[in-house]
Amino acid sequence: MPQIIVAGQAAINFDGSEPTILHCLEQQQQDISYQCREGYCGACRCKLITGRIQYLHEPLAFVRQGEFLPCCSIPVTDVKIEIP
Repeated sequence: MPQIIVAGQAAINFDGSEPTILHCLEQQQQDISYQCREGYCGACRCKLITGRIQYLHEPLAFVRQGEFLPCCSIPVTDVKIEIP
């Protein structure tokens, strides 16, 4: 079971009960911006510090190197992220 570590906070277990990283973060009351929930807008863009994610479908929003969209991804390994 991969863990999601939000920089400066406790680890969150990603047990598969939530469909995406965004849903998992919301379940833990993390303050994160979003709009479309489908990878179209890029509003939820976060920085991936360490680890690997997998997209459920390729996002249409522009994503820079070192960033990812939690609305359409799941962790493959333990990940450390930064929410802007």
